[in-house]
Amino acid sequence: MNWTPNSWRDFPIKQQPVYPDQKLLREVEKRLSSYPPLIFAGEARTLKEQLAKVGRGEAFLLQGGDCAESFNDFNSTTIKNLFKLMLQMNMVLMYSTGKPVIKVGRVAGQFAKPRSSDFEEIDGVKLPSYRGDIINGIEFTKEARVPNPNNMLQAYNQGSATMNLLRAFSRGGLADLNMVHQWNLDFIKDNPLGQRYDELSKKIDKAMKFMSACGLDSKNTPQLHQTTIFTSHEALLLNYEEALTRQDEETNKWYDCSAHMLWIGDRTRDLTDAHVEYFRGIENPIGCKVGTTMGEDELIELINILNPNNEEGRLNLIVRMGANKIREYYPRLLKRVKDEKKNVVWSIDPMHGNVEKSSTGFKTRNFDNILKEVEEFFAIHEEMGTIAGGIHLEMTGNDVTECTGSQSSPITDSDLGSRYHTQCDPRLNASQALELAFMIGEKIKD
Repeated sequence: MNWTPNSWRDFPIKQQPVYPDQKLLREVEKRLSSYPPLIFAGEARTLKEQLAKVGRGEAFLLQGGDCAESFNDFNSTTIKNLFKLMLQMNMVLMYSTGKPVIKVGRVAGQFAKPRSSDFEEIDGVKLPSYRGDIINGIEFTKEARVPNPNNMLQAYNQGSATMNLLRAFSRGGLADLNMVHQWNLDFIKDNPLGQRYDELSKKIDKAMKFMSACGLDSKNTPQLHQTTIFTSHEALLLNYEEALTRQDEETNKWYDCSAHMLWIGDRTRDLTDAHVEYFRGIENPIGCKVGTTMGEDELIELINILNPNNEEGRLNLIVRMGANKIREYYPRLLKRVKDEKKNVVWSIDPMHGNVEKSSTGFKTRNFDNILKEVEEFFAIHEEMGTIAGGIHLEMTGNDVTECTGSQSSPITDSDLGSRYHTQCDPRLNASQALELAFMIGEKIKD
């Protein structure tokens, strides 16, 4: 392949910080390269096998989590609420579809964000843009906006702690199906959506009692007591990703051990650029965002580079076009990939194409547009006779007010300022995400 973990450095690169202290940068990279991996190669191979089932329509992919993880807001409650939300959505989708749900969090590494401009201006003051806590600070000061290599060490430590907590929740009893009622978040319980989830929980309770009478319970059946949540993030800062790339002793192949799955953003997917070069050499399951500027020939060439052996479960194409554009742009890309007989997983990101500015000045997303793009995605696949594999959401288990609309959480423009906590882009709150899961489950079941 003529590939090494650092061969990306010989290629043009976009969306990267300029570190003023290059000596410190090299010291941090060296230190990170000696740290233990955050994931193991075998786990990444397991995820690839499960994503192959998604591509064949035998399972469904639920990928979701924070827009950008924060150093300051890092706490166990936020992680636990996201874990509970994913378990709730998993239960709704699994019960509706009768298929296993592959859960992949945007967590334990989602610290870097691409920006539309290199600079930000407020009241006549112009400073470098905030690019995520792994790079610089969100505070609008000259000092905070200087890229700091040491932030990569803090990102690693927080990612490690997050991963440890997720593993503990997954194996320590919180995922037990007998706990299904306790997954219902406090601020959802009293609204109609919480009551609807509670009704589903009672059905699951009955099923659990029946299985227990048959001799199957959480004590002797691990599938009823444990779960797995894989991790993922946009591999934007390649200095960090290279430092955590390891050669697997069993296969001698290279894995990015910062997360189970990584993806390339729509702004960094140029065929001759550094991100595509780096991604073609790692063995993790990988993703790539597909927007309205993607051409048919370009997409096929990208697939050939990233998945030259046409492996099932290797490549997840994440569609992000917008509610009013997906019908115009997506069918021709889908048809071309189908005609070329490429093995890919198709999932829908209904968040990034539906950003708008509210009348009160906040960046937001409207729930109706998010739902519309999801519905169009499923409808197009139904028309084409292809597999709509999953969904990719920016969401939180906390009770934020960042996206407008929905029946369960009727947030208006005037409500946005009350609990607008995102580091970058607006996220669905827990009730909005759960409402979307119910709607997707009904769509698939129909």
